[in-house]
Parts: sequence; C-alpha cells; structure tokens
Amino acid sequence: MAASGKAAPMLGLLLLLCLLCHGAAQRYNAIWNFGDSISDTGNLCVGGCPAWLTMGQPPYGETFFHRPTGRCSDGRVIVDFLAEHFGLPLPQASKASGNFKKGANMAIIGATTMNFDFFNSIGLRDKIWNNGPLDTQIQWFRQLLPSVCGNDCKNYLSKSLFVVGEFGGNDYNAALFSRRSMAEVRGYVPRVITKLIHGLETIIRRGAVDVVVPGVLPIGCFPTYLTLYGTSNAADYDRDGCLRSYNDLSSYHNALLKRSLSSLRRTYPHARIMYADFYTQVIDMIRTPHNFGLKYGLKVCCGAGGQGKYNYNNNARCGMSGARACADPGNYLIWDGIHLTEAAYRSIADGWLKGTYCNPPIRH
Repeated sequence: MAASGKAAPMLGLLLLLCLLCHGAAQRYNAIWNFGDSISDTGNLCVGGCPAWLTMGQPPYGETFFHRPTGRCSDGRVIVDFLAEHFGLPLPQASKASGNFKKGANMAIIGATTMNFDFFNSIGLRDKIWNNGPLDTQIQWFRQLLPSVCGNDCKNYLSKSLFVVGEFGGNDYNAALFSRRSMAEVRGYVPRVITKLIHGLETIIRRGAVDVVVPGVLPIGCFPTYLTLYGTSNAADYDRDGCLRSYNDLSSYHNALLKRSLSSLRRTYPHARIMYADFYTQVIDMIRTPHNFGLKYGLKVCCGAGGQGKYNYNNNARCGMSGARACADPGNYLIWDGIHLTEAAYRSIADGWLKGTYCNPPIRH
C-alpha cells in the first residue's frame, strides 16, 4: 500500500510534466504566412478594398466578420484557425501598420510563385496584375523583421510557425485562362517548384524551423473550371465529377513538390518541413462531405442562384450584381467557385494540426 501511495503522486507528476511539455511544444511566439487568395487576410484591402475587387464586396466576410475584410471566403481562412489554435491573434496583413511581434500575413490575392519577368517571357504580361509574387512577399517579411526581433531574429523565428503556400495555383491560372495548352502549362511546373524551393530556402536560412508547405488544390473540381472548360465527353471527368486533365496538373505539381521537399529536409535536417495535402482533403470533402460536417460538395454557396449544375455563372460571380449567398454556408465546401467556405477552412486547419492531411502534423 505504501509503495502504491508513493507511486500515485509520482504518476501524477509525470502526467503533469507530459502535459506541460506537450503544451510547450504547441506554443509559437508568432505565425508568418505567405500565399495567395487562399490565405490573404487583407493585403489588397489595406485602407479599404478597391471598388473593382469583387472579393472586397458583400457578402464576403458575412459569417464571422460581418463585412468584407479582403479574405476570399465568407469568414476566416486556414491561417486564422491555426493562429487561434496556438493562442495568437488573427494574422494581420503585412502591408497594414501595426505591431508584428506576433507575426504577419504576406499573402495577397492573385499572388504567383514566378516573378513578372517569367510571365512576360511567355507572353502573359497582361494577365498578371498584382505586385506580390513569392520573392516580393519574402522582401516584405524581411522589411518587418528589424522591428520584430532586432539582432536576434534567428532565435525568435525558430519559435515561430511559418506557412508558405499554396503557391502555383495562380501561375497555372494565368496560362490556363489564356487558353494555353495543358501540355504547355505542365511544362511550367518544374520551374514553379524550383522557384518555390528557392523561396523556402531563403526563409529557412533566415531562421524558420517549423514550416508548413501546402500543395495545390484539385483545380479540376472547382466550379469556375467546370463551367468554363466543361465538355460533353464523359471520359474527360473522373469519378468525382472533376475535370481529369486539370486535376492531373495539380497532382503533377504536388508530386514534384513532395519530392523536392524530401530533398530540402536532407539539406536542412534541423528544420521541421511539413507537407500539407490540400488536394487529398478537398477530394475527400467532395466524396463524403458529411464526414466533415458539410452537405454539398461541388455546389457553390455564393453565386448566381440556381444557375447551371454548380450554381455558378462567370458573369455573375460572388460580389457581383446577380449573385447572392446561400443561407447556410456552413453546409458548403465551396464559397464562390474557386475559394472555400469558412467551414471548409476550419476542417482543413484541423486536418493539418492532427496530421490527417499534413505530414508530419503541425501538432507535435
């Protein structure tokens, strides 16, 4: 009895220590995000959203913020949920003024991996309209650092969480929406991956240790693509009703990215480089939406009410005249035809934290 009496407090102490250690591993001093419209939290809307930006108009933001914030959703995006999980404030747009000691979000709507000179070289100069490709976002990040961590940035950043991506979607959108052939666009993929890996190396050398790198989404499943490039040939579609060749492009990008990240891990063994599998989770959400608390897979919440198979009309997109939002966005995967709902982003963040769709998981 005496032995067991001593063991009980000892066991309790060990459990407490385990919990404390686990909790300590969860804490980050900041979250730094890079990306495009999937994760922008307002960089294009600092000082007010431009009138031409449909994503800056109601009903964007209606679910959580009750106003447009520059997020391309009805509410929060993945990086918001990650920040909330770690007890950090919602990531503020890096172009805004403020205190960035808890991190910043460099993502901006329309961002590409490649710089303008690449698009100019392939004759797509007029298709690139934003000023925030990956290199520029890294420059914004570097400009913030002196005010955040002074001369001890490596130590500070080693305790931060970095999310870099997704990158690549807009590089391919620019070419595909300009009717470039799929073969030509596939030819860009290795260059996009190489550019992304160079950006990751720059960030890691600056001091990043915990880095989440999402792949690209299954673009062939998005109503924008399904409406613009739909065909009458059943063979062009996969079992999920998505355009096969467009999803093959996404899969090719993700396969090259995963291979490159494996090499990057060997080069920087001290870094914890996590691959976040956007593609697989969105496919799973389309196949079994109810498993994620949703009802609808390929149907758009905010669009041209009742038009077409997907409730999508490219001339009456969300935020434009003729479009309106559904009454229950929490039941939908897709918000506006090419971006997801807050409910979907919450599920994705959860999948990354638990490791179901992130290897290794963010939680450790």
